[in-house]
Amino acid sequence: MVDTLDRTAKMYIGGKQARPDSGYSQPVFGPKGKLLGHVGIGNRKDIRNAVEAAHAARSWAKTTAYNRAQVLYFIAENLSARATEFATRLQDLTGKPGQQEVDASIQRLFTYAAWADKYDGQAKSVPIRGLALAMNEPTGVIGALCPDEAPLLGPLSLMAPAIAMGNTVILVPGQHPLSATDFYQILDTSDVPPGVVNIVTGPPDDLGKSLAGHMDVDAVWSFSSHPISALIEREAAGNVKRTWVNHGRARNWMGAEGEGRPFLSQATEIKTVWVPYGE
Repeated sequence: MVDTLDRTAKMYIGGKQARPDSGYSQPVFGPKGKLLGHVGIGNRKDIRNAVEAAHAARSWAKTTAYNRAQVLYFIAENLSARATEFATRLQDLTGKPGQQEVDASIQRLFTYAAWADKYDGQAKSVPIRGLALAMNEPTGVIGALCPDEAPLLGPLSLMAPAIAMGNTVILVPGQHPLSATDFYQILDTSDVPPGVVNIVTGPPDDLGKSLAGHMDVDAVWSFSSHPISALIEREAAGNVKRTWVNHGRARNWMGAEGEGRPFLSQATEIKTVWVPYGE
């Protein structure tokens, strides 16, 4: 009997699996040439749909830091329950043992769950009799092009600080996208509201250009190649979009430079509130 089931890994938009607008898919091979699966080839319309879903979920920014932390804890716990499965997938994709990356991914989720209610504002003195409150607010809708060298840890290292601070995100996986498309099964069981996390697969240059040029995307992060960084900066200049790009510089995602305050800073904007007081 011929297997007629569509086994192409779908994209994830608005909390639902979505077929690509183009109707096309691309194969994903392991390091020894074994066919591991297919993923959809996203285009500008898929990005538009993901941006609309992300905007529809902007009430996420109004949830309490405690609630956002709890969701991140749920994600970490559910990933931990399927750690062996994800480690096997990473080994198939990269040819290297995947357990260390899975463990680091779980720990990173717990780290940002802990940060969710701790990266807040500051009180500063001003030249007049008063006080300036520097409050950290979410950036908004963030598009993120994920690194090739960390198929699971990379996307989570970008997703976790963004949603911990109240943003919604659109992730574009790197050259090993199946670990990211597997991950939306974790999102489905972790109380993540629809549209908070969206995943669009396809060519990073095309999707990055669409994200950078979209007027309703507030920031674009890119940890892909140098040409894509330059493309994003050029496209974002027309709408004065906030960008954070690496210009091809490798980053140690397993180490300290893969997490922490720089990511939280990029996920927030400072809003200043002046509080005057008398004698």
